[in-house]
Amino acid sequence: MIPKTIYTRPIWLDSDHQTLKVIDQRLLPHTVSVLNLKTADDVIMAIRDMVVRGAPLIGVTAAYGVYLSVMNSKTQDNPENYLKQECSRIKSSRPTAVNLVWAVDRMLERLSGIKTLLGRIEAARQEAEIITETEVENCRRIGIHGLSLLQRIADEKPGKPLQVLTHCNAGWLACVEHGTATAPIYAAFEAGMDIHVWVDETRPLNQGARLTAWELGQRGVSHTVITDNAGGHLMQHGLVDMVIVGSDRATRTGDIANKIGTYLKALAARDNNVPFYVALPSSTFDWNLTNGLLDIPIEVRNPDEVRYVQGLANNTLSRILISPEDSPAANYAFDVTPARLITGLITERGICRSDEADILRLFPEHSQSQ
Repeated sequence: MIPKTIYTRPIWLDSDHQTLKVIDQRLLPHTVSVLNLKTADDVIMAIRDMVVRGAPLIGVTAAYGVYLSVMNSKTQDNPENYLKQECSRIKSSRPTAVNLVWAVDRMLERLSGIKTLLGRIEAARQEAEIITETEVENCRRIGIHGLSLLQRIADEKPGKPLQVLTHCNAGWLACVEHGTATAPIYAAFEAGMDIHVWVDETRPLNQGARLTAWELGQRGVSHTVITDNAGGHLMQHGLVDMVIVGSDRATRTGDIANKIGTYLKALAARDNNVPFYVALPSSTFDWNLTNGLLDIPIEVRNPDEVRYVQGLANNTLSRILISPEDSPAANYAFDVTPARLITGLITERGICRSDEADILRLFPEHSQSQ
């Protein structure tokens, strides 16, 4: 059963500065278990097997993976080559979330030119902490900017709750604190707004039903778990005022990759005139890409995630086969929603249209990328 300890972050560096602690999200919501990560292998396992998941959290975990690699390089004959190899391995642990590569490259840039081991260890720890706190602050600011948007929509229906639909988990479990899609929701709740969240189940790993519902319940936010494909029905009947999703990678032109099924939500929202927003920090943009459908790599995961489901039975977590044993399955983890279906992007610098010109209005320093 869930212990009394209330966690506010899914990742933290232990007081010994040698152990990275993470909540094992595979076991939520029924069991809260904290794993100790001490090596690049541990970090790669955690990212690959989805102990940690969500673009900002993957980036933060990768940054600390570089720090652990620097720590462990002291036992190597060639510490420089060892670090490069470990960083390359960390970067290849999952393909879609751009924060992973961004964080590792930023760590390597910070370490460049530092010759002493003690200096590299201190610089790596400090940079990982900066990346962590920057992502937290970015998500906080996403909440502030998104709150004004939610307030405008709520003002159009006085006396009625604001109905928001989410997809997958883009909360603090995926982002260290606040979340991306959930940041405006938490800000609205804390401001006293009457808000209700439709939580997509998000098969195959049920990250809405397991993670988003657990998060919202811990905070006391009104919510209802629905199947992935109920969203369109709710929109047709006027039960959704807006959709907010997160993103694992976005192009400079406003296409976004997110959990599989996001594209279908965007299509349903467009057909029913429901605003469809994507909340993301700038670290999730791939400033070198212009065509999401062609350029964003889509991870194909183990088909057993589709064939089996995990749940609590008689106080024991059980894994149950739900399809015929000999039926093959395909497990595409993400899809791409084109910019034309997105009402706007909520970033740490404000809200913009999902097009290159308006994105670069907020982030002019990337005008020369590509």
